[in-house]
Amino acid sequence: MIGKQKILIVDDDENIAELISLYLTKECFDTKMVYNGEDALAAFDTYQPNLILLDLMLPGIDGYQVCREIRAKSVTPIIMLSAKSEVFDKVLGLELGADDYIMKPFDAKEMVARVRAVLRRYQVGRQAEPAREKTKCVEYEGLTINLTNYSVLCDGKNVEMPPKELELLYCLAASPNQVFTREQLLDRIWGYEYIGDTRTVDVHIKRLREKIKDHPHWSLSTVWGIGYKFETK
Repeated sequence: MIGKQKILIVDDDENIAELISLYLTKECFDTKMVYNGEDALAAFDTYQPNLILLDLMLPGIDGYQVCREIRAKSVTPIIMLSAKSEVFDKVLGLELGADDYIMKPFDAKEMVARVRAVLRRYQVGRQAEPAREKTKCVEYEGLTINLTNYSVLCDGKNVEMPPKELELLYCLAASPNQVFTREQLLDRIWGYEYIGDTRTVDVHIKRLREKIKDHPHWSLSTVWGIGYKFETK
């Protein structure tokens, strides 16, 4: 029997945390609630959740720092929760490694749907599919991107990255020198169920460039006013 998926809820408002827990429990998730950043980091190690719902405004260590520390050692999905609606806060959360961002107050059904969507994308990315027709892999000098087992090798070293980053890199590298608009990439990688904007693509490209440095024979290039391409030289 497959165990319930575990959701770590981090929110200093106990009423909101309990409400989120109630909705997720009704959907057959196992939940654990903590109310500050320090307890969140401790619970991550002991509870080992499948996904984290993380409030930004926490006492002590805030949600941004919690996300930064977890992302430094794990690709476990993180959905940030915040009453802030400014684009800066959303982009900063994504830059730190969050997989999605929900603004309060939120609809309970939408929250559950986003949790399921993020978990689904993550699981597809981390589990090899034995029935695939062929290995999906692109190789360049010093770079191998394997979409079958979701691995990236750069200069002989394994590069850890969340599924969406890897899928974005593969999409570009599989069609060298082809220019993709931000809208095309958002549709191809995140799909119709993702409620976001084109800044999401920019954030993920920035994170890819931090991990995959330009090579004399290839690079991730910006085509100003249009989008991006994997340029070969």
